[in-house]
Amino acid sequence: MTQDNIQTNSKKESDSVIEESLKNQFDIDAFLKQLTERPGVYRMINAKGVIIYVGKAKNLKRRVSSYFKKQHDEIKTAKMVTQIERVEVTVTDTDSEAFILENTLIKRHKPKYNILFRDDKSYPYIFISTGKEYPALSYHRGAKRRVGEYFGPFPNASAVHQTLQSLQKIFPVRQCAESVFNHRSRPCLQYQIKRCSGPCVDGLISKEDYQQDVRHTLGFLQGKSFEVIEELGSKMEQASATLEFEKAGRYRDQISALRAIQSQHLINQPGSKDMDVIAMAEESSQVCVCLMMYRGGNLWGSEHYYPKLSESVERQDVISAFITQHYLEHPVPAELVLDCELEDKKILQAWLKEQRQSAVSIKTAHTQLNKGLIQLAVTNALTGLKQHMTQRATQVQRVQALQEALALANPPNYMECFDISHTQGQMTIASCVVFNDGIPNTQAYRKFNIEGIQPGDDYAAMHQAMQRRYARLKKENAVLPDLIVVDGGKGQLSQAIDVLKTLELEHIPLVSVAKGEGRKAGLEVLFTPHNSEGIDLESDDIALHLINYIRDEAHRFAITSHRAKRTKAQTQSSLESIEGIGPKTRKQLLVHFGGLGEVKAASVSELQKVKGISIDKAQKIYDFFHGSF
Repeated sequence: MTQDNIQTNSKKESDSVIEESLKNQFDIDAFLKQLTERPGVYRMINAKGVIIYVGKAKNLKRRVSSYFKKQHDEIKTAKMVTQIERVEVTVTDTDSEAFILENTLIKRHKPKYNILFRDDKSYPYIFISTGKEYPALSYHRGAKRRVGEYFGPFPNASAVHQTLQSLQKIFPVRQCAESVFNHRSRPCLQYQIKRCSGPCVDGLISKEDYQQDVRHTLGFLQGKSFEVIEELGSKMEQASATLEFEKAGRYRDQISALRAIQSQHLINQPGSKDMDVIAMAEESSQVCVCLMMYRGGNLWGSEHYYPKLSESVERQDVISAFITQHYLEHPVPAELVLDCELEDKKILQAWLKEQRQSAVSIKTAHTQLNKGLIQLAVTNALTGLKQHMTQRATQVQRVQALQEALALANPPNYMECFDISHTQGQMTIASCVVFNDGIPNTQAYRKFNIEGIQPGDDYAAMHQAMQRRYARLKKENAVLPDLIVVDGGKGQLSQAIDVLKTLELEHIPLVSVAKGEGRKAGLEVLFTPHNSEGIDLESDDIALHLINYIRDEAHRFAITSHRAKRTKAQTQSSLESIEGIGPKTRKQLLVHFGGLGEVKAASVSELQKVKGISIDKAQKIYDFFHGSF
């Protein structure tokens, strides 16, 4: 891949509106003469050096020329062109490389005039540990390192848990962790309520029968539920013929449960491909894209996306942007069903084929079945959009109410809140949570490991956290918050005031939240640098609700971060501080014995039974906990 940076200045004058706006910026003719006709990505950059638009092209010369050689009816495009200071071009070998680079740059720079989808999360899966003698079903999110079968992706965690619960009622395959399974001596409650066949205890189920349940579960998740039902039907008839009516009854119940699940899905045809249905709803310049995931003929759930748009855009542009941004990071199904035609359909199909390593079909709804799928997706998109707009309106009202309550000059659209957490003064953590337009921005959360202070000194911890946070923001010329919230009373507020004065940032509004009488919710008192008597809002005031929300979120994040640090310190100090015992060995010990207490109580001979533990290592571990003679 080659990169050419093209930066030119214009001395031409023109009667065109676009060329007039570019006067003294571009020599358009010279600029276009140098431009290659190969595929690639172009970046429009304004006078401040900020990338305002990223685009891809099969022919860079033709595509970029279109911005400067004609009038634009679209307000968005015309406005964007007037702001272009220079253009940077990256040439690629193929259209697919251009797709990948374009979306990488869009995610990195978030250009103002691109359609932006926030989709940084990973999707969950169902995992079956088929490499084990008695496989288990479990929820999985993250890298696929374990040996076994993965089914998904599911749109959210609730869809996974709902499917696991349904499967548990039909096929009693265990869903416990390996550490629990390996140390059971009697069946657990799941066996008692017939949600597990109890393979952890000898004699409760044969290996063959258990593997049959596993095979049926795999068949169901692979979309072969019709084949599973036929097999269960044959077994039911055989059991009846041999007068095993109890067994026949179990097969009958399984068949009924499977048919009930099938009837809940819009499509349930045998051999159905993995399919995603994508539709869009628009209202009051707000857009919602609904993604509905069908796997093996079954609907596994839906997800809503609300793209950031600079102006109103065409439906096909939104759908195309969603496809390129979403499937750059997530698995591609065999088929996409859309609610509109796409101009770049062939290019998208070729790119998706490379992503999936097999053919991908993009279709619009023409058949009766696909029309029904699209109608369901559109209904979901409209519902999601209405809920989103209602929630957004509510958040705006809260922000405005808080502005009035604190007498702020501007609405606090960007807020940061700090809280401190520790255990008897040890392992102190400070949290900083960020709210944009009254909604948590979890990607911007930060935590600070506090060191060099007197144990338990919350004032010093608050001072250090804020000093580090705002000294860095000031140094980087980053955007500063409209309001800073600190959890605590006048003491914490005075520390915050001192930090802002030192950094010459006194202009940033500041408020502290002190617990009320009896530390009851709704009785909090707010203190500001200009109001030491306190602002006492009514318990049902929506401004207080917003303050409590951000304060509670900071508290939750601080505690979660502190617990993670404490857990890590406990395990590391007990095992990893032993010479020759690393994370892998520590994990094997904990899995084998079921906990740190059991490791401490183990004898040298018992420790030796763990894979990878030699007699020397076993003796070291034993001596560490018990002392050496």
